[in-house]
Amino acid sequence: MTEPVFEEYEAPADCPCAGCAHHRRELALGLPVRAGGHPGAHGARRALVLATAAGVVLGGGGAGAAQAAVHTTAPPLSVDLPGRDTDPGTPQGGAGPLHGRPSAGPTTAKVPVDQLRRATRADIINRAKVWVTAEVPYSMEKYWSDGYRQDCSGFVSMAWGLSGNEWTGSLDRFAARIGREDLQPGDILLFHNPDDPTKGSHVTIFGGWTDYTHTYYIAYEQAKPHTRKQSTPMAYWNNSARYLAYRYKGLVPGSTAGPASAGYPGDAAFGPGTSNAHVTRLGEMLVERGGKRFYAKGPGPRWGDADRRATQAFQKAQGWAGSDADGLPGPKTWKLLVEGAGKDIAPVTGAPPAAGAPAPAQALPGYPGKGVFRPGRSSADVTRLGQQLVRKGFGKYYAQGPGPRWGEADRRAVEAFQRAQGWRGAAADGYPGPETWRRLFR
Repeated sequence: MTEPVFEEYEAPADCPCAGCAHHRRELALGLPVRAGGHPGAHGARRALVLATAAGVVLGGGGAGAAQAAVHTTAPPLSVDLPGRDTDPGTPQGGAGPLHGRPSAGPTTAKVPVDQLRRATRADIINRAKVWVTAEVPYSMEKYWSDGYRQDCSGFVSMAWGLSGNEWTGSLDRFAARIGREDLQPGDILLFHNPDDPTKGSHVTIFGGWTDYTHTYYIAYEQAKPHTRKQSTPMAYWNNSARYLAYRYKGLVPGSTAGPASAGYPGDAAFGPGTSNAHVTRLGEMLVERGGKRFYAKGPGPRWGDADRRATQAFQKAQGWAGSDADGLPGPKTWKLLVEGAGKDIAPVTGAPPAAGAPAPAQALPGYPGKGVFRPGRSSADVTRLGQQLVRKGFGKYYAQGPGPRWGEADRRAVEAFQRAQGWRGAAADGYPGPETWRRLFR
């Protein structure tokens, strides 16, 4: 008789058989060792599984044990992993390689840079967007079709292109600590609770500031019920002070497809809070096309209002308006600049104002208050707002009017104007606040 080969059996979470149900109850008795569980409990569970498997092979197991030992399922798009039946109520999981292969265990050693996969900021954000678009369901016990665990740290592992699924207690091994004021798209904000990793530990990917106040940012994160991208208070809704900023050590400047002047580096390379070689290159190309007057100094790597104004001037020189001339370079703008195509920025007549000089004082109508600009409201201020939006080049949303009743056309036109200021998230929600009103009528 050949000697049986014993393997540790892991019960699928959805199997109703007696053997799988019993095994899941055993797994629920304690946390993993790395999360504070007692190693003896895990050894006992392993011994129980081996004993069950041995009983089946040698003829001593019951019907329930036999059913558990032979149970198999075809792997779906989202693959079940072993773990607790009940949801632990925390958005972070434990460390583990791709697809749940046995791990060597947690370690605190820093990973050398030469062992990391190289990635640009655009690479990181674009990979994060894939999960956002797919609305990957949150789970600490499942892996998505790309092999990464469907919790917050698995999401970051995927976006950074790590070779395994890390957890909140190990992501810092692949990163360098930075200050919050230095955050750029692709960096992370990490809170690991060493006292109880299952209580509050979480990580988000920084996607850029929503406005100049740096109080809100765009967060890419894996949280219940699925991957999301949303405006988030710095650093998070809770435990804010305990979040630390980190930068992936495998980060490289430019595009992995070629030099900075070749392919479009992606939307994440531009806008408030960004600082990289693409911004410098953009400014240099704009200066060559007649945009020198917008820069008091530079161009440089940190995105500023001069970059936005020069980009917008170039876009308007092509005859574009509205959201097509929002001051943020998309693929069309980048292609024209790189290839030297399109029309140059028109020179101004007379002595140009100094870069950054304040606009001449004008009569500014008083801001009527937020309550005026809400669905169902009707007033002369709504008409005045719409007419000014049309004058500024944001009138394509109006099939008729503008008129006194606030509608979706007004909201979309306001949103386009706000985005043209470089605002994102809650700062570009389509409802005019005092600053939107001031900029629109100045």
